[in-house]
Amino acid sequence: MDEGPLIESRRLIPPKGEFWVFGYGSLMWRPEFPFVAAESALLRGWHRAFCVWSIHYRGTVEKPGLVLGLDRGGACRGRAFLIAPKDAAAVAEYLHQREMLTGVYEPRYVEVELASGKRARAAAFLADSAHSQYAGKLAPAKLIRIICEGHGNAGSNLDYLRNTVRHLDELGIADGPLHRLLAQAEKAAKRKKAKG
Repeated sequence: MDEGPLIESRRLIPPKGEFWVFGYGSLMWRPEFPFVAAESALLRGWHRAFCVWSIHYRGTVEKPGLVLGLDRGGACRGRAFLIAPKDAAAVAEYLHQREMLTGVYEPRYVEVELASGKRARAAAFLADSAHSQYAGKLAPAKLIRIICEGHGNAGSNLDYLRNTVRHLDELGIADGPLHRLLAQAEKAAKRKKAKG
């Protein structure tokens, strides 16, 4: 797969005004970039879902796992980070390196509702439904099986789900579908272990 041109064509350009970044997954608890403020934020029209095949971090090319993406429909509660103008270029470059490894995400500015009541334009990385790594909405049984079996260079897919739910709980962000998915995946993992 020739990834270079696709990735380069999708660079995040910092805005001239306020630069907000919306996190819905690991960016929320592990931003690893400087910011001057962070607050809870709601994005409408997109929801957090296991809709991206992972061939590096939680799976392999031969046996892909799944990671979170922002997929169309619904709404997503996450965190918005305000970036200082002096850090804007460096943060945009960092996000490009972190999120655009295979070009499965589309960087776009979206409107979010901040906890303060203010609306802001924030950079978000949306799942690209035309990309080969876009998994879409999988049947629940298939989703659970993949999460229970997936393993990549960052660890198991099930641990990724556990970690996500734990951090969302710590941040006070309710996500009933992910809680239900974790409960079902834990049951499936126990059954598999019991069978040997």
